[in-house]
Amino acid sequence: MYTENGVAVMAYDNMMYMVAFIVSALLGIGAIVSFKNRKNQFVINRLNMILNLILLGLFVYWSLTISGEVETSEKGIGMLLPIISIVFLVLANRAIKKDEDLVKSVDRLR
Repeated sequence: MYTENGVAVMAYDNMMYMVAFIVSALLGIGAIVSFKNRKNQFVINRLNMILNLILLGLFVYWSLTISGEVETSEKGIGMLLPIISIVFLVLANRAIKKDEDLVKSVDRLR
């Protein structure tokens, strides 16, 4: 995206987007590290999904407030990253839930 003066604006220029990306990455790393505590991992993934939904909303708002028409799209593929992240977080939570159910069923047999 470019401003009226022709200066390029990137996601790292806006501190709110940058902080949201960093916090999302740290939550993802935290979920990976907490593999021994599945309930904690499930909650961290849920928080990460909420953060990515907020980030997606900010991107949609930002793209709707871009002024002017240009020949090429300047919105970029970066807007799809929160959607892709949410899909993978849902898949991860589904697998965590299956693991938790499997452990509970094995504990019942003892």
